[in-house]
Amino acid sequence: MKKQNSGTSYTAGALFAGIGGFCSGFDKAAISTKWAVEWDAQAAKTYRKNFPGVELLERDVRDLNACNLSPVDVLHAGFPCQSFSQAGRREGFEDERGRTFFEIIRLLKEWGDRRPSVLVLENSPFLRDGRGGEWYLEIQSAIRRAGYWFADTNARVLGTNEHTALPQDRNRLFMVAFSTDAFWDGSFRWPDPLAAVEKKLEGFVDFDADVGSEYYLSRDNKYYRMISDLRSEDHEIYQLRKYIVRPKVKGTCPTLTANMGKGGHNVPFIFTDRGLRKLTEHECLRLQGFGEDFLFPDDVPRHSRYTQVGNSVAPPMAAILAKVIREKLKERKLPENEQDNNRIQISKG
Repeated sequence: MKKQNSGTSYTAGALFAGIGGFCSGFDKAAISTKWAVEWDAQAAKTYRKNFPGVELLERDVRDLNACNLSPVDVLHAGFPCQSFSQAGRREGFEDERGRTFFEIIRLLKEWGDRRPSVLVLENSPFLRDGRGGEWYLEIQSAIRRAGYWFADTNARVLGTNEHTALPQDRNRLFMVAFSTDAFWDGSFRWPDPLAAVEKKLEGFVDFDADVGSEYYLSRDNKYYRMISDLRSEDHEIYQLRKYIVRPKVKGTCPTLTANMGKGGHNVPFIFTDRGLRKLTEHECLRLQGFGEDFLFPDDVPRHSRYTQVGNSVAPPMAAILAKVIREKLKERKLPENEQDNNRIQISKG
């Protein structure tokens, strides 16, 4: 099988783009974003500010038509996970948000032989086991019917704490499928975990920063007392749940979630000389792996910023995955006319 030149340019399209976690990671692996789709107006503002050269369609995926989307090599989508989360109501495809998965399948079928060579999906790890595995089997069957190789080995839970330099305990299910028209098989080499090293929060969280009073809890606040009772060391992150404080792991940030923007749930706190404060939205960005040049528009509310960060794919995790996908793209089948030319050249040789 003839492999493409390593300098080949590849493109990607993004559904449920959010603020561009997938796009940022794939761009770093030289798979450039051609277009993105995001329905949330506040997230779209943030995306436009940081990806000004990308065509952004601010609309519901249910209103999309594949004929209006340029062909790309890779389609990635972190479709809504609330329906499949272990911490949620676990309604799966009975929830309207869960059913948006089938809009992805609809678009793939509408593209026909112009469909992306690679499909990359991201969601909650519980999706694979929920409802006795029925959710996952339905997704697997739909992907195969859309014309893709997709075996059990094409889905894996990857963690930022194991696969990247980020000190965040964030496990997500990634699913990677390959078009049967573009590849001879669906084999895929998942990225290996990094060597275990001690991680520190100091490079991501500024324990000495002078931030606004709006980030601090009053000493009379009941949550202040709850967290203070568990304080054991400096420079650690404590995560407030609805009624409890999640036990911390030294040098690690608990999973950042979209709920931290909605008040009282999954909010990360640290102690400083001034008292107990919530992590700033910029510290949360760092813990997700966004660079210092990634900025929020001034008119995006703070609570929305937290939600956007928690909803995002971690860019370093996306980049590691994208690098392996780029290698797989080099193994695509040649078009029929090129295969014939290649056979002629080999026979002459």
